[in-house]
Amino acid sequence: MEESSQGSFVTTINEDYEAICWGCGLNLVLPSYAPVFKCGWCGAITNQNPVRPETKSFGLRRFRDRCFVVILAVFMLFVICGGIWAAYPVLFSISLACGIFHSVTTACLAISTLSTFVLVAFKCAGKPTNILYGTHPGVGNGALNNYTFCNYCSKPKSPRTHHCRTCGMCVLDMDHHCPFIGNCVGAGNHKHFIAFLISAVTSTIYAAVMCVYSLIHILPPMENGAAYASDVAHVAHGNSLSILRVVKNIFLTYIANAVFISVRSLVLVYLFVASVSVAIGLSVLLWQQLSYIYEGKTYLSHLSSQGTEEDGEKSCRNLLTFFGCPHSIERHLPTIRNLRKRHKT
Repeated sequence: MEESSQGSFVTTINEDYEAICWGCGLNLVLPSYAPVFKCGWCGAITNQNPVRPETKSFGLRRFRDRCFVVILAVFMLFVICGGIWAAYPVLFSISLACGIFHSVTTACLAISTLSTFVLVAFKCAGKPTNILYGTHPGVGNGALNNYTFCNYCSKPKSPRTHHCRTCGMCVLDMDHHCPFIGNCVGAGNHKHFIAFLISAVTSTIYAAVMCVYSLIHILPPMENGAAYASDVAHVAHGNSLSILRVVKNIFLTYIANAVFISVRSLVLVYLFVASVSVAIGLSVLLWQQLSYIYEGKTYLSHLSSQGTEEDGEKSCRNLLTFFGCPHSIERHLPTIRNLRKRHKT
């Protein structure tokens, strides 16, 4: 209440604002208009200014993902088939046992990589469970705590759930959307995604080693073998200049003899470069994924926690829980951590 210059009194009245909670359907009385508020009964969060769903580029994103899936599948088949055509005649020419061993190893790695790729690409990434909402008798106290309403799917969305506009659905424990598998990575296929990365990294490293091993046996011998042997001897003594000299001599020698290199050798060189490049990229991605799992986070939760004091519990137990290891192993983890702390102190 304020007094004016003429002696009269002016009273300011704050009108209450009524809103309806989408979670329990109760009428809430707010002291003022709030675009986002939380229900005191069910705990649901209501956003009165929702983002309008955009479906214009949905078809283009799905078509892009299908193209990436086809490209990745063709590349994997090319590495497998090209490696068998280029390397295995050389391996079988060395010895029958060598050829059989590497054939079995290749078959196992190829089946593992392709099967995990199919699982992660076509398995549901994680569908949230249906939950009752909208009626006060059916929704208990705190039943929808920190839940929000997804305007795309028209259903409740838990704090661990995110909506993917490319897939057009809400995904539980969504990590990210990967266009190369044409699917999201979430609670339903996260383990298969890690298994695919491990299998793909192992396969590409193995392919690179086999390409080098085959090239050594089929490339023409280098000239000036005595000079090459002396350089190798200097390398054995740890001379860094000699290492560069050996690499330069090998490169120049094979460039000079490029006209004598067969098509099989060119395929092996390409497979080596491609395998090493893919192995490096997937190794970085695998390390990043395992780091987030170790911290008890996903990629999206890591982004949302940046700039805040929220920090997950960093523990190897998160890795064991993620991969479904028995609890008997988890019992030894605190002992190991305590031993490390004692060692540091």
